[in-house]
Amino acid sequence: MFSFLNRYREPLLVGALIIVPLISFLSRGGRGREPNFIDRAVLALSAPLQSALTFAFTGVSSIVDGYVALRGAHEDATQCHGRLAEAQAELNSLTEAKAENQRLKEALNFVERASGPSITARVIGLNATPQFQSFRINRGEDDGVRVGMPVVTPKGVVGQVVRAVGSSADVMVMLDPQSRIGALVQRSRVRGTVVGAGDGQKMLLDFVRREDDITDGDVVVTAGTDGIFPRGLVVGSVKGVSRPTVGLFLIGQIEPAVDLARVEEVLILPVTELSAMRAVEGAR
Repeated sequence: MFSFLNRYREPLLVGALIIVPLISFLSRGGRGREPNFIDRAVLALSAPLQSALTFAFTGVSSIVDGYVALRGAHEDATQCHGRLAEAQAELNSLTEAKAENQRLKEALNFVERASGPSITARVIGLNATPQFQSFRINRGEDDGVRVGMPVVTPKGVVGQVVRAVGSSADVMVMLDPQSRIGALVQRSRVRGTVVGAGDGQKMLLDFVRREDDITDGDVVVTAGTDGIFPRGLVVGSVKGVSRPTVGLFLIGQIEPAVDLARVEEVLILPVTELSAMRAVEGAR
């Protein structure tokens, strides 16, 4: 008996503090009266306990409500981030498709203006070493690509095919030190040779006499005399001319019309008649 009372002492005390005023109230029939000594003692002892229980219950309820709201907000934020990522990916795809459509449209317009059949190809690999600057395309011998064919974009000259196999080919860009292009200054009709400088940015205009009319900003086009490129394709523009006091030729730098580091699609043109004649002569 005593062990039972000792074990449940606190719950029994709390129950007594609550039951005693209730019994007193019921015995009085609920009539109003002044509280006696026992009532006052019970109220004094139970009021702090009631306040603590009310505060604890309210606090726990607030914490639970806040946790539920926070969890819901976190889930909403996660869903919003997911939808935003999907929308961003879709926007990027649409932007890329729009840019590609524009490039292909320009290429189609160029093909329609070209004098012969051309082959459209996509860049699939790069080789930008100082010794040999080239890239690989996804068209080769099976598609009619042959060594020596000129490679261009609607904006201008890119380079020429130096190797072709079944389904791919390598294109040497005109920045390569081995590249040579017969050129013509569009404004003054001065002829020269555009040579790759190998620095990955500019080219040199060789075999132009010091007294020839050439200035910064002049557009340089293919002359059609090298047996590779047809006449009139844009090579670049003059960006720096110096005339040494000795020697026969001036020094001119050419900036490519095509940003060769960002080429994605190219056109492979048929060889010129002069190139075909040289190929026949070489076969003999």
